[in-house]
Amino acid sequence: MARAPLKSPVPLVDGQQDPLALDHFVPYRVSVLSNIISRSVAQLYASRFELTIPEWRVMVVLGQEEAIGETMCANSVAMRTAMDKVQVSRAVSRMLQAGLIDRAIDRDDRRRSVLRLTEKGHQVYAEIVPAALKYEAELLATLSDEQRDSLNNLISVLTTAARDLESAVLGRRARAVVRDEE
Repeated sequence: MARAPLKSPVPLVDGQQDPLALDHFVPYRVSVLSNIISRSVAQLYASRFELTIPEWRVMVVLGQEEAIGETMCANSVAMRTAMDKVQVSRAVSRMLQAGLIDRAIDRDDRRRSVLRLTEKGHQVYAEIVPAALKYEAELLATLSDEQRDSLNNLISVLTTAARDLESAVLGRRARAVVRDEE
């Protein structure tokens, strides 16, 4: 089945395509900020605990869920952290080997395995969390209370919008696959 030609996502000016001004492109700027912050926070736990960024994220999510009496499987961790399943799988493998987490069969669903912090994992978590919170406080100290509130609101709004757009793109891809198969 023939497809319609794609329209340029970039507006045309005088018949010429506008270049993408990367330094003003919000997705790029958010990504750069995220990378800078992740690398900075990673300094807190990489040298002291030999954890990678994905391992730290797995640890924090598991610690948070355990604090409210919940457990998680690797797929849930991937969804919660927006990391891909391969990153989570590698992090889980390294953390299992390091004795930071263990894996057990879920009592309610024997097809599912749940991850839990070990005693060693809880000790590391207890040391990492205050350091991470201190870093966040120092970063946010550059903002007024009003700016912090605005930032939190904007992050929530943009996260919802990005998830909606992601769902729409995935839906279009699924529909395109179905059309191509027809």
